[in-house]
Amino acid sequence: MAALIKLVSPWRFHRFTRASRAAFIPCVQLHSTASVMGASVEDFNTAKEKLGTLKNDPGNQVKLKIYALFKQATQGPCNIPKPGMLDFVNKAKWDAWKSLGSVSQEEARQQYVDLIESLVGSEAPAVAAQTTGSSKAFQTLLVTTENNITTIRLNRPEKKNAITVEMYNELIEALDLAGKDDSVITVITGNGDYYCSGNDLNNFTKIPEGGVEQMAKQSGELLRRYVNAYIDFPKPLIGVINGPAVGVSVTLLGLFDVVYATERATFHTPFSQLGQSPEGCSSYLFPKIMGTAKASEMLLFNKKLTATQACEVGLVTEVFPESSFQSEVWTRLKAYAKLPKNSLALSKQLIRGAEKEKLHAVNDAEVERLVERWLSDECMQAIMTFFQAKSKL
Repeated sequence: MAALIKLVSPWRFHRFTRASRAAFIPCVQLHSTASVMGASVEDFNTAKEKLGTLKNDPGNQVKLKIYALFKQATQGPCNIPKPGMLDFVNKAKWDAWKSLGSVSQEEARQQYVDLIESLVGSEAPAVAAQTTGSSKAFQTLLVTTENNITTIRLNRPEKKNAITVEMYNELIEALDLAGKDDSVITVITGNGDYYCSGNDLNNFTKIPEGGVEQMAKQSGELLRRYVNAYIDFPKPLIGVINGPAVGVSVTLLGLFDVVYATERATFHTPFSQLGQSPEGCSSYLFPKIMGTAKASEMLLFNKKLTATQACEVGLVTEVFPESSFQSEVWTRLKAYAKLPKNSLALSKQLIRGAEKEKLHAVNDAEVERLVERWLSDECMQAIMTFFQAKSKL
């Protein structure tokens, strides 16, 4: 059964089916230009006006979140009777509002402003981190510098931010620019409901003239340069995990200085399923961070961790409720960005510098093993099986 849902703004919901009402977690970016002290009524009203200027439909999930935050901000916690089970439209709206629980009207107002600002920001032209007055637009990333924070946002939401060869090269360049600009800290996050779904396996279908061997060699060298960009990054690097993370996007987290995650994030490294092996220095850092047994569960046996589990083993620094994830994390990042730039960079050198040579050696060894695995029958068969299953969907 489908129906049109009308919001308290110029936006209207498109068809809303039984499947789409099953979840209403917002697919939004982590970015806020609202005041750290809390959004004013004027900010709230301005956000309502901005909502009507959006060119792209943000989807039913986000619009349910907008509706719920508006009701919470203007009326407080949900205080109306629960609609009947067959009233799918109003029940979805009631569930969205009810899920905010006892969130205060002030906090709901702030989250509403944050959410609208993130949607408006996602429609703005992408620009690169500013370096000596120049700028660069990326095809697969949104890169901005504001309030002494350079934010690198993976921007293939329709593909769950799966990493292509082009994205690898752009991330290397974006990290190089961010390491040289005037910002104090650098943040990496995702656009949409995923942080990153790992490698785009279509990378394996683009065979160069030199054949599979050349492809494996080129891919290995690209991965080596990519991981080295994290190992050598000179500033505090903070991961803001806005949703599920898979593969290389997980293994690299040991090279971040701080990792914040929403409670709905998950962490999965299904290497053996694909006939492959770990990368991102995880074969060394994961046992060091979480112990050999826990690391083996992830890297050998494909165990998927919840955000809470990842925090318990030390892979994630802190987990935040989805409802306040944006505002809480961004407030903290702004505070970090006010710290002395040189002091932070020099302190990171002390913390990370002693292991840098070791990490480069681990990266080299992991890449060498991966190149072997990419050429193995096991890996090729696993990838073929993946595409065969995909073609049947």
